[in-house]
Amino acid sequence: MKLAKVEKLNWNALDEGGTVDMDLRLDGKTALITGGSAGIGKGIATTFAAAGAQVMITSRKAEKCEAALADIGGDSDYIASHIGHLEEAERVIDATIERFGAVDILVNNAATNPWAGPMIDCDLPRLDKTYEVNLRAPMQWTQTAWQKWMQEHGGSVINIASVGGHTTSEALGVYCMFKDALMHMTRQLAAELGPMVRVNCIAPGLVRTDFAKVLWDGPRGQMISDMLPLQRLGEPEDIGEAALYLSAGASWVTGNILNIDGGELIRIAGELPLEDG
Repeated sequence: MKLAKVEKLNWNALDEGGTVDMDLRLDGKTALITGGSAGIGKGIATTFAAAGAQVMITSRKAEKCEAALADIGGDSDYIASHIGHLEEAERVIDATIERFGAVDILVNNAATNPWAGPMIDCDLPRLDKTYEVNLRAPMQWTQTAWQKWMQEHGGSVINIASVGGHTTSEALGVYCMFKDALMHMTRQLAAELGPMVRVNCIAPGLVRTDFAKVLWDGPRGQMISDMLPLQRLGEPEDIGEAALYLSAGASWVTGNILNIDGGELIRIAGELPLEDG
């Protein structure tokens, strides 16, 4: 991974692209990643494993987890679980500590989106399901990791939100509401858990995953990428790089929301022309 080195930068070591190698490693660290069998979670798991971490992924379907390990590589394993079920956090975190000896990094990535449409029309069962997976679970899993490991040994928590949490949405209002709440939870826990634990959040834009396929498949995807300053949609590896920075570097960073969106939030959108005179 190439990053501009901030401290004591040797300007003579810059390569042609204007960057210098900064080797971000996670050797000897254990990462637990929810929703790690596909999409962004798998991208983060693969990046972490390549950086030397011991990686535990968890997701609902054991067969998907097992298949993902072949791509993740390194010293990786899985435990099938449903993160929305209250008993699962303690079971999985205990098993991770038993398997690898620690939970140094927790990535709260798993999410669901059972409702699309105006928030006012969302039925309560689907509202509850979105809350249970997208907000309650990150809180509970962070709380359990803190109680069982990080309170004594320290660690890093990364919550995966969405740039949708910064704004309103015609169809994804319920999903975005809980992602916005996840960002606030990140700031609150960062204030409470320092200095032992750093808590940060990544807010991805549109990433080419199966979870978000309805948003980017076909001509729509090209149209959206053409509107972005960086002229492409995100890939799971883009989020993996950001998560690696927050886990292996960023030692003075906590409570931050890192927008990884190709410039979506700052794009120039349909400004009216200036009038003469």
